[in-house]
Amino acid sequence: MKEFLSSLFWPTLTGILAAAIILDQWVLPEPLGRDRSQVRTSYSDAVALATPSVVNIYTAKLVDSGRNQRLNDPLLRRFLGNSGRRQRIERSLGSGVILTAEGHIITNNHVIADADAIQVLLHDGRSATATAIGSDPATDLAVLQIQLPGLTPITLANSDDAQVGDVVLAIGNPYGFGHSVSQGIISGLSRYGLQASDYEDYIQTDASVLLGSSGGALIDASGKLLGINTLIYTANGEGADNAAIGINLATPVNLAQFVMQDLVNYGTVVRGWLGVSVELLQSPETIAQQQQVLLVSGLAEDGPAARAGLQVGDVISAINGNTVNDGRITMHQIARFRPGEIVDIEVARGREQEMIPLQAVVGTRPEG
Repeated sequence: MKEFLSSLFWPTLTGILAAAIILDQWVLPEPLGRDRSQVRTSYSDAVALATPSVVNIYTAKLVDSGRNQRLNDPLLRRFLGNSGRRQRIERSLGSGVILTAEGHIITNNHVIADADAIQVLLHDGRSATATAIGSDPATDLAVLQIQLPGLTPITLANSDDAQVGDVVLAIGNPYGFGHSVSQGIISGLSRYGLQASDYEDYIQTDASVLLGSSGGALIDASGKLLGINTLIYTANGEGADNAAIGINLATPVNLAQFVMQDLVNYGTVVRGWLGVSVELLQSPETIAQQQQVLLVSGLAEDGPAARAGLQVGDVISAINGNTVNDGRITMHQIARFRPGEIVDIEVARGREQEMIPLQAVVGTRPEG
């Protein structure tokens, strides 16, 4: 009998211990005060990586507020000239991102436009007077430079890899509060039609971006720069009054880097030009295939496209071997070509839609 009971003891004890472990891990509620830090979701590492590269920008400009009404007397104006005019200092704020160890900062052009003085405040408390290197109203971007040691350039992401649904964080200086962070997702890509600039290709996000955050960083979940916060879309188009609408737009970092390099190297943005005007054509077939067709509607006289042999009525089907799927994006790509670069263009011509390969030498986009 003892041998029989002994044979039952150890299996029973093993079963009880196993059940206790299962209950503790999967069934029983966790005791109060248990450390759940290992399973919490936090972007603190990403913020810590990017924040030293984000700066607050303060600008001041001298504006004319009109003439002192007491000095309307012609005799007094004769002696005082323009000294009777009143002037005041207009201040504004924004944000920027350090892109190089030499102190180059990218921001929005509207943040520093017409400023007489620009002051930059770093996350570590240091400040410096900034010099405007150049601006590009066509993309609402500008480049500043400060002279300070030990600067931290931000790490760049590839904005072409961004996807709708990706988690993003916006870092800026809302209402002068200083470095602040908001979190959201990418709501849309390649947004355009706002006529805010000539080259609209915005990343849409619902991360909160408020007055003073313009020019700040839109980063991914690893802390890399994905875009420059540029616009707040509102129902009435009145700036930040309706910011809670949750549609905020950022300029992709790939475009921002392109603009910055040209402004630093040449003082202006050098855009490629083919001298061709196009119209977008869509048919039930192209809509079903999510493809667009570009019809050549005009050619600049003796322009690169005309010299290459393009004709009015040609249909551009591919550029550098890449099928044209979005006419707007294709024209933006052409603008990024460098003058002197050779571009392969494939066109369909005539009723038979004969495919003709051509080559064009990119020119420089004329002013205006």
